[in-house]
Amino acid sequence: MKILKTTTEILAMAFLALTVMSCKDIKKENSNTKGSHSEMNHNNSDGHHNSDKKEMVMDNNQDDDAVMILNDYFNLKNALVSDDEAKAKEYGGVLKQSISKLDISKYNKQEQEELSDIIEDAVEHAEHISESPMPHQREHFKILSKDIIDMVAITGTTTKLYEQFCPMYDGGSAWLSMSNEVKNPYYGNKMLKCGKVQREIN
Repeated sequence: MKILKTTTEILAMAFLALTVMSCKDIKKENSNTKGSHSEMNHNNSDGHHNSDKKEMVMDNNQDDDAVMILNDYFNLKNALVSDDEAKAKEYGGVLKQSISKLDISKYNKQEQEELSDIIEDAVEHAEHISESPMPHQREHFKILSKDIIDMVAITGTTTKLYEQFCPMYDGGSAWLSMSNEVKNPYYGNKMLKCGKVQREIN
């Protein structure tokens, strides 16, 4: 019995050590990457905060409304990566408007029904983000990200996107990125690199 207890304790400690190592925040790396959270433009020579850098989906063959939603979603994500509550509130409000404007008339009946449900839910979470402190912003961003992923499954994308996943936040949480480099919007600088690419979309 004593051996079994000791073995169990050793396994538990090994698992904990592996989990911490896989998601630990490397301070030296963070000090080098702090302020470089925008995936499309790492140059900060103009003196502006990088959450102002806009990550843009450029595609003439994709639904314009869906492209706008993705652009606003990535701006929100980057604000959370940067731990910028004010910008996250701003982009939450912008995203609420762009989601509301999604024209679903070009899709078939079943897709319209699914998109209608997605829009209703996503608008609610974007609105909460626009009015909440950062811990709540991140809680709503988790569900909002699922809505956006579901939206992309219907609207499609001709721009390569990466679905990324953090095993540590709220039992596991996903988000979309235009880069395969992991920058965690759920923990920001606390655990910037925690996560992995779960799949590529397109």
